Amino acid sequence: MPSPPPERAAVVLSRREFDAALFDLDGVVTRTAQVHAAAWKRLFDTYLERSGEPFQPFSEEDYQRFVDGRPRLDGIRCFLASRGLSLPEGSPEDGPDARTVWGLGKRKNGYFLETLKQRGVEVYPHAVALLERLRAAGFRTAVVSASRNCEAVLRAAGLEPLFDARVDGVEAGRLGLPGKPAPDTFLEAGRRLGVPPERAVVLEDAQAGVQAGRRGRFGCVIGVRRAGPVGALVRAGAHLEVTDLSTVTVEEGGQ
Repeated sequence: MPSPPPERAAVVLSRREFDAALFDLDGVVTRTAQVHAAAWKRLFDTYLERSGEPFQPFSEEDYQRFVDGRPRLDGIRCFLASRGLSLPEGSPEDGPDARTVWGLGKRKNGYFLETLKQRGVEVYPHAVALLERLRAAGFRTAVVSASRNCEAVLRAAGLEPLFDARVDGVEAGRLGLPGKPAPDTFLEAGRRLGVPPERAVVLEDAQAGVQAGRRGRFGCVIGVRRAGPVGALVRAGAHLEVTDLSTVTVEEGGQ
């Protein structure tokens, strides 16, 4: 599939070319990416202030490069490595105060759930409208998220009926699947829908996610740019980049 410019006025998804659409959750369908980003910043800024190293706060660029779209523990490892830091792995039994990778993961999840309880779940209306149009046109849909809170977020937002399959952090852990940028979770979603990669569209807002889509050889990878520089998702591997899912139109018609 040829690579168009990073921005364009409209994207057409046709049933002649595709049978399924695989959506990331945070930042594509729900506004919980902002809640995640705030939880990560709170976690890492507190840790860095106490590390004994010169304090350089966790930035939006750090979030996009090292954390966004990755499984929680991978994000911790990647960011710490970027600062020349490391922690013992620990174990799943570690509490949120443990100075281990698992401990930091527990603490971050606590921050996320605390903020989610206060704010609730907001959705992107154009993403929900696109899901409804896709399903009306006969597309199968799946949500593919690194989050272990995916099911709770879907339920809170009332989005469960819009997806035929869910592959999230819990499922990836149960099946031993590596997280994004590895393509395995997207490939598992396609398998559950009975759709080969070349007949599926991936919609992602994270660089790790679009990399996963390209590595999985999916028919089309759409980068949904909610923040960051123009073209960054195309450079990471997206076939094209949009800022608003209202520009994605759906065309019916069989193969």
